[in-house]
Amino acid sequence: MARSFEETNNNNHFAAAAGGGVEDETTLVMSKVTVVGSGNWGSVAAKLIASNTLNLDSFHDEVSMWVFEEMLPTGEKLSDAINRTNENVKYLPGIKLGQNVVANPDLESAVRDANMLVFVTPHQFMEGICRRLVGKIREDAEAISLIKGMEVKKEGPCMISSLITEHLGINCCVLMGANIANEIAVEKFSEATVGYRKNKEIAEEWVRLFNTPYFMVSAVQDVEGVELCGTLKNIVAIAAGLVDGLEMGNNTKAAIMRIGLREMKAFSKLLFPSVKDSTFFESCGVADLITTCLGGRNRKCAEAFARNGGKRSFDELEAEMLQGQKLQGVSTAKEVYEVLSHRGWLELFPLFSTVHEICIGRLPPTAIVEYSEHTPKFSLVGGSAQFF
Repeated sequence: MARSFEETNNNNHFAAAAGGGVEDETTLVMSKVTVVGSGNWGSVAAKLIASNTLNLDSFHDEVSMWVFEEMLPTGEKLSDAINRTNENVKYLPGIKLGQNVVANPDLESAVRDANMLVFVTPHQFMEGICRRLVGKIREDAEAISLIKGMEVKKEGPCMISSLITEHLGINCCVLMGANIANEIAVEKFSEATVGYRKNKEIAEEWVRLFNTPYFMVSAVQDVEGVELCGTLKNIVAIAAGLVDGLEMGNNTKAAIMRIGLREMKAFSKLLFPSVKDSTFFESCGVADLITTCLGGRNRKCAEAFARNGGKRSFDELEAEMLQGQKLQGVSTAKEVYEVLSHRGWLELFPLFSTVHEICIGRLPPTAIVEYSEHTPKFSLVGGSAQFF
């Protein structure tokens, strides 16, 4: 097991028992962090946070990381392997997480004492996780979501930050950006954006927790804009990968990225008129779009899909190519398509619509250019032309 810092922290900062002999100045109010998720990005997030909690007096050193338990081919449990080696040997091999990261396969135990919860799991699992956590977390807890995706319900789309707030009754910020996890893991320079609603102080606390010399974080008051940028860019990355697989060249790929950014902005503003134009020029916007279309897992699998003429499913390619990681673009394209269809917006968003129809085999991969180049029919939604 990785060593626990809990006892050390308690001795140093909370030794003032009733009538005890420790000066009041030592009784600091300290925050405890739990990372809910332990995949590739979750492990990198834990590494970033753990490097900072050691140096910030207002945080417990120890960072708990909830692990969805798996058995490794060696017969060892993943959580045991992480605590023994200080590495996520399956999802981030070769990278030390920090001795103060402790893997815990028990969700309720992992979050019990934490007042700062970092959610970073595939978005399709979040509703189930939230249901399990109802009544199990601290009342004063704050959350941040690093999750790209949305839930589509009968009443309309629900962002993951809203899902967390609705189920758990806590405030939830978001963190998105041009963040390919393996590059951040080896400390190559990157940026990210925290989106917050009203409380700038808690946003600044999240910035302190994540910010390092190689991971520069800024905050903007636009949760929906930041979160939708992080969500929708995965659909565009599928389109970019299809272009790569068809060997259409850089000009075509640039055109697809431009059309994709236009549709990202339009969709975001139609759903949430409060979304700010400036958000699309933050790391969570155009920068994340560029890096995901150049090097992300969605692009990679879409390229393989196109090279195979659409004859191998994305599920098959995901299982073969991602070693247990999950694609987000395919499921997000489906969810966005449901929203567009329900609201009569399909013809407004030719790229988004075409990506989904290619993913399900209704159209061939070559349709990515044939259909995406169509001019949107602005008349379908009054005033929508201003968003393009």
